[in-house]
Amino acid sequence: MGRMTSESFSRPGAVDLSSLAQQTPPSAAGPGSAPPTGPGYVTEIHSPEDFEAMIRLSMQHPVIIEFTSARAQGGPAMSNDLTEIANEMAGKLLLARVDADVTPELAQALSVQVLPTVIALLGGRASPLFQGVQPKRNVLAVLEQVLQAAVANGIVGKAEPVAAHVHGEGADGARARPTDPRFDAAYAAMESGAFETARDEFEKLLKETPNDTEAQVGRAQAGLLARGAKLDGSELTRAAGEPDNVEAQLAAADFDMVQGNVEGAFERLVAVIRRTAGDDRETVRVRLLELFDTVGPTDPAVLTFRRKLASALF
Repeated sequence: MGRMTSESFSRPGAVDLSSLAQQTPPSAAGPGSAPPTGPGYVTEIHSPEDFEAMIRLSMQHPVIIEFTSARAQGGPAMSNDLTEIANEMAGKLLLARVDADVTPELAQALSVQVLPTVIALLGGRASPLFQGVQPKRNVLAVLEQVLQAAVANGIVGKAEPVAAHVHGEGADGARARPTDPRFDAAYAAMESGAFETARDEFEKLLKETPNDTEAQVGRAQAGLLARGAKLDGSELTRAAGEPDNVEAQLAAADFDMVQGNVEGAFERLVAVIRRTAGDDRETVRVRLLELFDTVGPTDPAVLTFRRKLASALF
């Protein structure tokens, strides 16, 4: 099993799942989603709509898809290992399980040949991880590589805990609904790597619906990815030598974020807010709130640094 890199998620042969609903026969879609396997960071997929929900979530954080079957020797034990790992990672990724005996058409849509098979969704695209039963230590090593690839691609959000939900809600814990076509242009731009275009598309949506959380998160993530594509690490050196240069500190915080140093980025900007006033302070405050959006409102670091931000401001 070779080491996975960020390139694994865009290499030729990676499966684009955005058209899954069209590939899957209409009869495959069940009347709503199955409930998750339990509280934590594990859910189940029973329909194309559930897959679409996972694709959208993968723009924010990694999603691991397990195709499994009770008939597979050792499969249930590995499923338990995956569940334990996902819950121990506490939101760094979400595990979504497909029972190929119940919904074989979903496995067929992705040309799954062996059970169990595990794939990763990142940024709306899929990459195979492994086939067959693997020992827990190997599974953990592979998933850690997925997390590294996510950081390298600027995808640093955290999954929300999956709460028990009633029939008719989606696999991400929200009530199932058709994909909102308003977001098509923005997500298409994200998937193609046109992050500045995606940011502008999300901005347009926010002018129409200023309190749209999905658009706010999308704009923040697209903006970070657009800025991160221009960074090379020299930003940290410049920021160290120019502590009062707001633009240098903002760039260094972006570099911290794309490298996975989330708390370092937050701490840097809170420190700048403490040293500045007026327009400079407001610029940094707005950027910090955007970075909070990329991680998620319930992330412990966000909760901690919201308190620090309030203290710095008042």
